[in-house]
Amino acid sequence: MKWSLKLGKIAGIKILVHWTFLILIGWIVFSEVRRGSDAFTTVLAVAFVLTIFLCVVLHELGHSLTAKRYGIKTKMITLLPIGGVASLERMPENPKQELLIAVAGPAVNVVIALILWLALPSLQELPSEDFFTRITPANFFYLLLFVNLMLVFFNAIPAFPMDGGRVLRALLAFKLGRVRATQIAANLGQMLAIFFVFIGFFYNPFLILIGIFVFFGAHSENIMVQFLEFMRGHSVREGMMTNFITLAPSETVRDALNKLLSGSDQDFVVEEEGQVVGILSRSQLIQAVKEDKVHVPVAGIMLSKVKVLDVEDKLADAYTSLQKNKAPLYPVLESGKLAGVINLENINEFIMIKSALVH
Repeated sequence: MKWSLKLGKIAGIKILVHWTFLILIGWIVFSEVRRGSDAFTTVLAVAFVLTIFLCVVLHELGHSLTAKRYGIKTKMITLLPIGGVASLERMPENPKQELLIAVAGPAVNVVIALILWLALPSLQELPSEDFFTRITPANFFYLLLFVNLMLVFFNAIPAFPMDGGRVLRALLAFKLGRVRATQIAANLGQMLAIFFVFIGFFYNPFLILIGIFVFFGAHSENIMVQFLEFMRGHSVREGMMTNFITLAPSETVRDALNKLLSGSDQDFVVEEEGQVVGILSRSQLIQAVKEDKVHVPVAGIMLSKVKVLDVEDKLADAYTSLQKNKAPLYPVLESGKLAGVINLENINEFIMIKSALVH
């Protein structure tokens, strides 16, 4: 994710914090100063939030390590002001596996809360309202227990992208199939999101942000699953372009610009005697012009480390990989020779045609 600071790695998973997280810290400091808190109380409040986000990291690791059991890798965990996001390379289509992965995160918070409950002395009386509004050394871990329980309840909301939405989808998928289950869970999630936004206008503006996040998260999940369903059983051969322009490594940037202007191709495969040696994107060409490299051979500016596909590869895997890697295109080989190219635009056209044929 752009504008993120890498904190380190846990179990081979990168832990990142987005720059907007600093806004949250700044707001906490501002709020404490405005209410007249001293330096110690302010630092304690910041430490409390950081401890909460440590619990969030452990929550996301619960998802990630469970997914690892099923051969699903996690690229990174990113901390945002509204929580954490584990970037799993994919979600399993097996409902049982998805159910276990979704439940694993909240289960970590349950364990944390249980440990704190067993370790902390019982409260002698019901806490006052001030107990929940001001962090002190006496209530620090009691409030941490409370927050972990809240994380469990919040994530239980049956709406994407919260864990509850995935649990609901997995349970429905046992009977209805993944596509229909996703539609129901996504529609419910969007209705809840609209409710959050409505309530947020009257009570807490933060609910508006959560509602927007939930609404678009549910929408994108629904669209993605439908797209993957349309691609099921289809190979890269069916979605690739066979009419495309190639470049030779010795051709110059000027030659590439002429081909860019004379046709509809915006990204090019660089090949030599049928063998792929690189790809060249329009953005690389524009950058080369800015750097006055119009006479430089394309071999000098192309991307030489290129992922290639085979014509028999799954179209859905190609779609997922193109999205994840943000690649302009992938060369497609048949018997080791360049046979075509594939990009997201062409796959989207394939999906659009299949969708029209169904309806």
